[in-house]
Amino acid sequence: MKRVLLVPDGMADEPLAELGGRTPLAAAATPAMDALARAGTVGRVRTVPAGLPPGSDVGNLSVLGYDAATVYSGRSPLEAVNIVDLGPDDVSYRCNLVTVSGGVMKDNTAGHIGTDEAHRCFAALSDALDGEGFEFHAGVTYRGLLVWRGGALVPCTPPHDILDRPVAGHLPGEQAGQTAGPSAQRLTELQRRADEVLAGVRPATNAWFWGEGRAPRLPRFADLYGLRGAVVGAVDLVRGIGRYAGFDVVDVPGATGDLDTDYGAKARAALEALRDHDLVWVHVEAPDEAAHMGSLAEKIRAIERVDRDVLAPLVDGLSDGAILVLPDHLTPLRTRTHADGPVPFVFARLGGRPPASAPRTPAFTELDAEHSGVFFQDGPALMRMFLAATG
Repeated sequence: MKRVLLVPDGMADEPLAELGGRTPLAAAATPAMDALARAGTVGRVRTVPAGLPPGSDVGNLSVLGYDAATVYSGRSPLEAVNIVDLGPDDVSYRCNLVTVSGGVMKDNTAGHIGTDEAHRCFAALSDALDGEGFEFHAGVTYRGLLVWRGGALVPCTPPHDILDRPVAGHLPGEQAGQTAGPSAQRLTELQRRADEVLAGVRPATNAWFWGEGRAPRLPRFADLYGLRGAVVGAVDLVRGIGRYAGFDVVDVPGATGDLDTDYGAKARAALEALRDHDLVWVHVEAPDEAAHMGSLAEKIRAIERVDRDVLAPLVDGLSDGAILVLPDHLTPLRTRTHADGPVPFVFARLGGRPPASAPRTPAFTELDAEHSGVFFQDGPALMRMFLAATG
């Protein structure tokens, strides 16, 4: 049995007045997802354990079937493994290229800066500031890393959590009104110096550190579930989780981790990977990026592209297989950042009869998932059910 886990990042949302009380998922044309709903099982799952941040790091660990409360040690180390080696005493920070204007966080992506321009920015940062244990590394587009060898863990604020808000009070160590200690002051000074470097290389105006953590200890997916996996994703976070999980990481030309990603190329790469893997995890970042932009039209468009250009070809290409579709977390357009709460899921075995016990659901939406009455307390429970029901 071949299986696909498809994660449209941040797809889940809230009812919107401008959509007549519907969510973007409900308003989007998603015939492939709706067909899965009629043929399989629809429900909700809580992907973020209590006490953990509702981000793509925790969410994707959870939907992949890991107990995030046990294995999570910070976001940035999950990205770092795809770029640089971390020692046990090293701390990795995500380094976003951002736009700050008038002391306000205006854009957490520096205007969706291109990878070539971003690499030029990170090269300038590295040339000017590497040393004394600090290293700057470029990632995909605006997403880079700061590695502090033998460094300290300083609490930092994700830039997408303070969009259109003053950055004052949210610098390293300035969490919940706390007074920053010596390590935080050192990190804040490095961030200030990074801003000075970027002033000469534009279009990014600032660097922003967040997602702090040390390298995690993650059991291999094959040891947990007995399946050989591959991951199709553009962003370093997803590829890094895949590496820790023992997945083969598939390179996809044209996959950008942004709104302009090549959706069809991801579907083709997934079908090819299924030839010699039991499960392929396909991640699409675009819905989350659109929500951070606050663009309703782009979020609906991204959801429809996932349905038409990723899911539909996967369904057509799998004669005997199963697909599980779910977002990793909510990203409401209202707040433009990640949110806690259950997310909808749908899974079905292709080419087979619907399970007799499954409620008949006409469509795949947040409301339909709630009305189904099917609910899982965590991602590992859903993964076990998916594997058992499609075995």
